[in-house]
Amino acid sequence: MIDIIINSASAILMGAGSVFILIGALGLVRLPDFYTRMHAAGVTDTLGAELLLLGMMLQAGLSLVTLKLVLISLFIFFTSPTSTHAVANAARVMGLRLVSIPEDDLTSKEKN
Repeated sequence: MIDIIINSASAILMGAGSVFILIGALGLVRLPDFYTRMHAAGVTDTLGAELLLLGMMLQAGLSLVTLKLVLISLFIFFTSPTSTHAVANAARVMGLRLVSIPEDDLTSKEKN
């Protein structure tokens, strides 16, 4: 009975993680500019990867594999948002503008 519950919970978590990653991939294709694409990829890929790892942890049980999955999860949890921020900040510093902002709406500080 407990095996059915664990397998069901694992399947739900892995299915939800797959859906989030698919939504992030669609966001990369459908969204209009770099910054919105970065937002879609950063948020959904982090959550999707975490859900997939949680599903794998349930399947692994209490073992060394679970500890490794926890370490991978912590690594992704901290590095994915940080790298997304770093790439978006580098694009802003290089002067990449949003597609939807007209040139007239920019202030003089943003033009420099």
